Amino acid sequence: MKYGKKYLEKAKLVENTKFYQLAEALELVKKSATAKFPETVDLAIKLGVDTVKNPSIRGTVSLPAGSGKTKKVAVITREDRAKDALDAGADVAGEKELVEKIKGGFLGFDILIASPDMMGEVGKLGKVLGPKGLMPNPKTGTVTEDVVKAVKEFKGGKVEFKMDKGGVVHSAIGKANFALADLQKNFLAVVSTVSHAKPSGFKGVYIKSITLSSSMGPGVKLDTRKIMDEVS
Repeated sequence: MKYGKKYLEKAKLVENTKFYQLAEALELVKKSATAKFPETVDLAIKLGVDTVKNPSIRGTVSLPAGSGKTKKVAVITREDRAKDALDAGADVAGEKELVEKIKGGFLGFDILIASPDMMGEVGKLGKVLGPKGLMPNPKTGTVTEDVVKAVKEFKGGKVEFKMDKGGVVHSAIGKANFALADLQKNFLAVVSTVSHAKPSGFKGVYIKSITLSSSMGPGVKLDTRKIMDEVS
């Protein structure tokens, strides 16, 4: 991959062979975020699991300091509960009319929440929602009876994580203009949650490596052993 001049200048700040402590790594990430917009701070956790035997390591975590991004939330539920969802902050909510709208191509949301009694209808949207990773799932708290609570949580900074085919969990932990302490709190919340998602009976090194970066910046490798001591 060919990198631009600005990226290469930022890369000089990072020692490729060094494994950084958390505070120092975050300082480097903040320093390398020089775009004109607030860059997202991304966390990548490489897991040591067999991705064939354990394809569904996923879940949600509430970021203590918020995500820095307002997510658009849609809710599919009965009409009598849709108003409550809207009052809680949902951007759009409804019953069969919303299902038909999504079936027609509407995807103006980042999170889709559904009540269990509507999953029969939601299941018909698999071809539309599946490729976008928007299908509601009980493991991520997006299939729930308490749609009001779910809306408030996702609007308040709750984020989803899911292991990809390469065995890596990606998660945003805030913006580069966040205070260092806020990024640290969000980081530890995500790592702790992923750590506790370890499959039962797993043997071996579960979290193999952890890397931080800004949207446009180089990766900064962390001292994984030290981090795991902090979250255990």
